Amino acid sequence: MKKDGRLKGKEIVVGVTGSIAAYKAAEVVSRLVQQGAGVTVVMSRAATQFVGPLTFQTITRRRVMVDPFDLESVVDPTHISLTDNAHLVVVSPATANFIAKAAHGIADDMLTSLLLAVRCPVLVAPAMNDRMWNHPTVQENAATLKKRGYQFVDPESGFLACGTYAQGRLADPARILQAIEKILKEIP
Repeated sequence: MKKDGRLKGKEIVVGVTGSIAAYKAAEVVSRLVQQGAGVTVVMSRAATQFVGPLTFQTITRRRVMVDPFDLESVVDPTHISLTDNAHLVVVSPATANFIAKAAHGIADDMLTSLLLAVRCPVLVAPAMNDRMWNHPTVQENAATLKKRGYQFVDPESGFLACGTYAQGRLADPARILQAIEKILKEIP
């Protein structure tokens, strides 16, 4: 694969949470790799029910992180070491559950644990049913994260898994990539 080099030298952690939109994360990850970025994928257990870790491992040629208690992580606390060289953490798709845990500092898996150690920008791309996205609790949690400096690529209107047409669909991968490139351009 010929890389275009726009993101050469950039280390990006991509978090994937348990949403039907998880398959779109593979396109985002693939395009980041094609642009020369080093990409490590961290999946929630629920995400593995939608897309297998092997998909991301094949694209990135890196081990996919799921379990914070695997033997290698215990020797090297991966949720800490992954943040040492990261230029950006992207969570795509981000579920209501993930947004709530992140807003309240709940660290019960690899992805939410590493968020408490991260020193780089965080970009969140939510995907969920429109009633969930518009629920006051989800909006309050998103506002809390925005106050802490997290950036968002809000969901788009479109056909949702529940069969309705409304806002909640994961943003188009091209929009997510534009937001990533914009953030990375601001980082020396």
